[in-house]
Amino acid sequence: MNELLPYPLLGIVGQSELKTALTLALVNPAVGGVLLSGPYGVGKTTAVRGLLDIMPLVKRSRCENNCPPDDDSDLCPTCLDYLERGESRLKDDLMRLIELPLNARLEDVVGGMNERVAIEQQRVVLEEGILARANNNLLYVDEINLLDHAVIDAILDAAAQGQTFVRRGAMVKLYQSRLVLIGSMNPEEGRLRPQILDRLGLRVWVGPQPTARERLEIYRRAIAFRQDRTAFRLAYAQATTQLRLDVLKARDLLPNVHLTKAAERYAMQIITQLAIPSHRAEIVLLEAARARAAADDRLRATPNDIKAVAPMALRWRQSPHLSDFLKQHETEEGLIAQVLQA
Repeated sequence: MNELLPYPLLGIVGQSELKTALTLALVNPAVGGVLLSGPYGVGKTTAVRGLLDIMPLVKRSRCENNCPPDDDSDLCPTCLDYLERGESRLKDDLMRLIELPLNARLEDVVGGMNERVAIEQQRVVLEEGILARANNNLLYVDEINLLDHAVIDAILDAAAQGQTFVRRGAMVKLYQSRLVLIGSMNPEEGRLRPQILDRLGLRVWVGPQPTARERLEIYRRAIAFRQDRTAFRLAYAQATTQLRLDVLKARDLLPNVHLTKAAERYAMQIITQLAIPSHRAEIVLLEAARARAAADDRLRATPNDIKAVAPMALRWRQSPHLSDFLKQHETEEGLIAQVLQA
């Protein structure tokens, strides 16, 4: 049991932006998840697993059929039975961490046919995949840049649409897959395709600590954790509990948080000056600012919130290739306009 205790998120030396991004993603899933990029051994996976200690409560169906918690239109017999008896079909449950294996097949991720039932009973039964099990949970994809293209496309579609379709011939089954997506990668092993990068909200560079003092402190904490996990975690227990309560409170407050006009103007000014092409940039920026205000127990997100989250929301969104194309496009448009006016 001791082996299952994660390293506390607040025990990580430095990496304040990493901790902030992960916390904001829990507060407001609308930021579109988090991408952690950095070399091996800097704590990316350790930080994600540390979220287990601060996971918020979510509404979950009491049945085992993944019925959506906010839709009573298409319920399984178990849920209908609860309603007929006048009982709640929902329960409060902790958000879970679902880790995607690097060798996962498309069928494992999306879902597919139960091969055992097909062989033994000569009938087709569609089963849920990892995306369905990640519904109302956090899905962590390590080495996201090394995944098969079809697998990562399915994950991103599910994260964007909140649902997954399993198709086998004429049979179709719909599963809910509303999740918080966190990916990590080592840029030495290859880049992400632009369309994938665009759909991940907050981006954090997780680099090595710059000073000998910090690196020595990392070593000391790692050894202390390895020798006695329970005692090490106890040193951060009070702060971790407070952080979890802050996340829960911020999630409850978030629907009432609004952006000031000054914050909206400042956000659009930044995006315009940076000439960022994707409209997802402003969505991530503004939703992250709202999450930061909620985490700070405020109902108004201000320009200061925009300024604080802008680096995480806007980095790696420039496109030199697209900029060159647009310059060529403008030149060509000008020539066409001259000819038409002649």
